[in-house]
This record gives sequence, structure tokens and C-alpha cells, in this order.
Amino acid sequence: MRHRVVITGIGALLPNGNDPETYRDNLIAGHSGAGPITVFDAGDMPTRIAAEVKWDGLLVADDRRTTFALEAARQAFENAHRCGTAPHGDGRLCMGVGLEIFSPTDLAQMQRPDFELPEVLAKRLKFLHMPGDLVPHVVSERYGFGLPPLVMISTCAGSADAIGSAYREVASGRQRWMMSGGTDSMISPLGITAFSKLCTLSTKNEVPAEAPKPFSRDRDGFVMGEGAGMLMLERLEDAKARGAEIYGEIVGYGNSLDAFGISEPHPEGRGALQAMQRALADACLHADQIDVINGHATGTRKNDPIETLACKNLLGARAPEVPICATKSMIGHLVAGSGVAEFVATVMCMNADMVHPTLNLHDPDPECDLDYVPLVARPHKTTIAMCNSFGFGGMNASILVRKL
Repeated sequence: MRHRVVITGIGALLPNGNDPETYRDNLIAGHSGAGPITVFDAGDMPTRIAAEVKWDGLLVADDRRTTFALEAARQAFENAHRCGTAPHGDGRLCMGVGLEIFSPTDLAQMQRPDFELPEVLAKRLKFLHMPGDLVPHVVSERYGFGLPPLVMISTCAGSADAIGSAYREVASGRQRWMMSGGTDSMISPLGITAFSKLCTLSTKNEVPAEAPKPFSRDRDGFVMGEGAGMLMLERLEDAKARGAEIYGEIVGYGNSLDAFGISEPHPEGRGALQAMQRALADACLHADQIDVINGHATGTRKNDPIETLACKNLLGARAPEVPICATKSMIGHLVAGSGVAEFVATVMCMNADMVHPTLNLHDPDPECDLDYVPLVARPHKTTIAMCNSFGFGGMNASILVRKL
């Protein structure tokens, strides 16, 4: 038996909104979260801008990823329980996490003669743990998950794969409910330097809000973002039985690996197309039923035309009629956290029957000739929405959600 899977809780801590409703409103209003880097001194780096979370809460052991994940999980839990009842049975955590394998700050601190292991969250030290170990463990401990967490490290598709995997766990009957999402923060000397070396970051330092520029003729790369999003997923029958508010139903998930290049997609968009087709097949839907697409839309020279081509191959003659929006134009690229950030945007805007704009799209690239909802949000009746994440190394994920 395949169970229908619905979303009953959402949490978000992102560059232009510290909760799902504020995030939705700022997306629809076209508010950018980009600005000068304040997390560290960017000095004379080529890129000195990023989309930082504006958060006045306490950092957990100075770790931004963990802090963001804990706050998003708290919101999602409270959101899912606001009907006065709890999800049935025990749940499990599934998260997408970041790329860095160590903390230079911790390494430097360990060299000091007065160094002591911090008394924070079972004395864990970031240098001794990869994010895939540290963050899910801390969240699981905080919320009492009895089963080991599932962890996705599929780069920019990580949190999208986490949502898809959690959906499959609930749909198959293996779990009654799952907490799923992702977190990331690579706004650090190591993160900014690494992506600068790949020539993927925008250098529009004087006007941060004018970067990035997905699908534009003069795009020059993405802005690094950070933050977290978490979702409560449970069986439809359980959600109805306890009177939970339902944000939407996940109806399909597909992923692929085209393995063409470490930082560029296959020139024919094969992997992206395959992920979207697999999501549709999983949902038993046809491309004609898609009302809107939230694109990966990095604003890089290589990604945007290939993504456009993949969408044309999927949608056929309908391609010019389907709105495609670029959340990264307002919150930057959250790397492992981007999939969930964009999926939350997709769900929240779907329920408002709005498509948020793609900022900074004044002069479209001729190779990017679809409807990208430039500059201003648009009312749009939406029943089926697709959210895409196409990551480094050829990792691709696509999720379909339906409004109930």
C-alpha cells in the first residue's frame, strides 16, 4: 500500500525571513536578502557580498548550520502541533547538509595552550565532525528521535533529496511521519574562496541587491546564501485523523546523476530532464499538468541555458506558458540548504496562488527565452508545482507538490 504524504509543519530561517510567512511575504514583495559580508572580514576578496541570515538568537557552539537547523526544526514542530495533537508514533529525521569537512576556526582554537573542549551539546567539536555527522545528531538529540538519522550529502540537491527520501519512507509505510529538510552556511573564508576559484560567484560588490541575475544576459554568478528549512511529513490519513493543517501533498520525487562535470551540467540537460521525468512518473502525472516550476536558477553562465533547454524538452509546446521563478535571485545559493529553501517557497507561494518574481531580470539572455516572471510577482492559480535542484557533480532532484 502506498500512503499519501502531506506537509503538516514548516519551519524556515532564511536570508529574507525568519519564519515561513515572513519569508513568503518578502519573496512576493521581491525583497533581496543580499548584502555585504559581516560574518567575517572579506577584506579584498573578489566577492565581498552574500545573503546572510539576520538572526539575533544565540549561536549553538558558534555553529551557524546547527543553529539554523535547530530553529527551523523548532518552528516545524510547533507548527505541526498547533492543532493540539501530535503526529502518531515515532518519527525519524532526514537531512541534507553541507560540503565543508572541517572548521578552520576550531582547528586554530585547538592550537591554543588554554584550549578546552566546549561544554556544548555533549562536548561535540566541529573540527572532529563533518556537518553530516554533527548537525543531524544534534537535531535528533534535541527532539528525541529514536532512530538514526538519514543524511543526504548530494551537494546542491542535498535537502531536496532529503525531502524526497523522507517522502518515500512515509509513502512506503516504513514511517508514520518524518522531519526533513536541510541546512547550510558556507559564508566563510574557505567557502567564499572555494567558490570564487570556481568562478561561480558574482562580484557585484557595490550593489548586492542587484546580484545574482538568473537568466540575464549579463549574469556573473550566484551570491552565497545560508539558512535552513524543515518540514513535517506524515500520512494523509493520520493528519486528517488528528485535525492537522495541511500545506500540500508531495505527489512525486525523482532524482538522477548525469556525472558530466564537477561544476557544470550535461550540455543537453540530460540529468535535469531525467529527474523531472522521474518525478512525473512517480506522481502518475503528465507535464501538461504542471502549473509552475521553481527553478534551480543559479545565475551562472553554464546552468541557466541548460536548465532552460531541459524545461523545454520536458514541457514541449507548453514551455513558454509555464512560469519559472528563481528563488536564488533573492536568497542566494544555500548549497545543501537550497532545495528545502526553494521547496518552502514553492509551497507557501502555491497556497497564496502567487508566483514570486525573479529579481534583476531586466535583459534576458536570448538562450533563456521562457517565462521567468521578471521583477514583479504574479497571481497564478496553482494546483501542481515542481521544484528543481540541480547540483555539483551532476546530482539532480525534482519534487512535485499538489495543493489540497
